[in-house]
Amino acid sequence: MLLDASQSQLVLVDYQARLMPAIHESAQVAGNAVRLARFAEWVQVPIWGTEQNPSKLGPNLPDIRSACRRTLAKMHFSAAEEGLVEWLRAPEKAPQGNARSLPRHLKKPAEAEERNTLVIAGCEAHVCLLQTALDLLDDEFDVWVVTDACGSRTERNRDAAFDRLAAAGAELVTTEMVGFEWLRTSEHPHFKDLQALIR
Repeated sequence: MLLDASQSQLVLVDYQARLMPAIHESAQVAGNAVRLARFAEWVQVPIWGTEQNPSKLGPNLPDIRSACRRTLAKMHFSAAEEGLVEWLRAPEKAPQGNARSLPRHLKKPAEAEERNTLVIAGCEAHVCLLQTALDLLDDEFDVWVVTDACGSRTERNRDAAFDRLAAAGAELVTTEMVGFEWLRTSEHPHFKDLQALIR
């Protein structure tokens, strides 16, 4: 199964300026998050951000924060506990036409287009990223974790998070996998941009 840009949303968890210096390989982790945001912009994938206790840890890195449609300030480690799911679910569309034009039993509920595939990355992988992703799986989203755009203070904690997430049903991918799967073809108008960004 490949990622489909038309069904995807991107969630970037807690790339906060005061947290990042403590993250193992933080420059690569943050760089890959910025690349993911660029890829998402090229294929019109909505981008959402979260910030853990921003009054203490500060805002997300500027390149990440500016790419997000909205950024959720949270105190729970799981962003799903503080309203992220409502942002990710498409709002129901109001019925079209005259409400009296059909008998009630013939009216169909209006359904908005759902984007149930969540591409998620962030810090710390074993805390906020893990708890958010597990809750999103419980909420019946398809969750794809971008491993090289996730970080923790130690490799051991990061890798333990990946083990748990894979066992829970999340797909583990890399930044380049996401980019190439969203674009799908070397004829895509942004293919050369992608090549330049990953070199």
